[in-house]
Amino acid sequence: MKRGTGPRQPSKLGRQSAVRAARGGEKVNAATLQPPVKKKSGTSRPAKRAAIAKKTNAKLAAKKPTAKLRYDPLAPERINALLRGLEEMYPNVRCALHHSNAWELLVATILSAQCTDARVNMVTPILFKKYPTVQHFAALKPEELEPDIKSTGFFRNKSKSVVGAAKKLVADFNGEVPKNFDQLLSLPGVARKTANVVLGSWFGIAEGVVVDTHVHRISRRLELTANDDPVRIEQDLMKIIPREKWIDFSHEVIHHGRALCVARTPKCADCKLEPNCHAGDKTWSTVEQNPEAV
Repeated sequence: MKRGTGPRQPSKLGRQSAVRAARGGEKVNAATLQPPVKKKSGTSRPAKRAAIAKKTNAKLAAKKPTAKLRYDPLAPERINALLRGLEEMYPNVRCALHHSNAWELLVATILSAQCTDARVNMVTPILFKKYPTVQHFAALKPEELEPDIKSTGFFRNKSKSVVGAAKKLVADFNGEVPKNFDQLLSLPGVARKTANVVLGSWFGIAEGVVVDTHVHRISRRLELTANDDPVRIEQDLMKIIPREKWIDFSHEVIHHGRALCVARTPKCADCKLEPNCHAGDKTWSTVEQNPEAV
């Protein structure tokens, strides 16, 4: 093929090999010729990504943690809701200890320490049939009473308390259980819980709140108190629960602790208090749980 007669072929660089430089008119070596690089305006992609990541991390670090639980456990509306739920579940509730007079209730309450009410209710009918009056108990020696109450546990201390209380009632109160809180506390074996049970359940006098094992546990689960001492728990409950509810509240919570809010595997799905209970060990919950509520 004659020179200059065939079609022109593009160079490997995509340019004519004889292109001249823009300045000076000098020839440019085609082998070293590079295409012009266009400068991009703004920041490169890696730099943009780094800037975005830095800004995002700064926002996350500056973000304040959201409060886990946004409710007041002692709010009056919550307390009222809990009281309504207890009343609906346990209407007309009464003391679980069987008795026919104040003295029998006093004895049964002393025997119920570290013992179930069911066990006490098995022991007291036989006991009161054998010793019908407070005078019969006052005539005993503690050792004589021990075999009759042995199944309730701690029978030596309990026998001393029962016999001692009977002797003091006969000597100082004409054999009658007093209605006065301080006078009840003067009896052997009688502390605040026993005095509150007798005054509330028999005489209908609300001098305090009965704090037994169930009231202790459930009051803490419902965040009505953060204390662990029964006396302080009672003081906390007396501040937030209306006085006219003191007697029924204790009975309702005691029944609730046996029926639904048991210590292990509580039956939360059947509980009317569930919407207002944030206990950390709930077995079923429609509200946020609080691990500190136990």
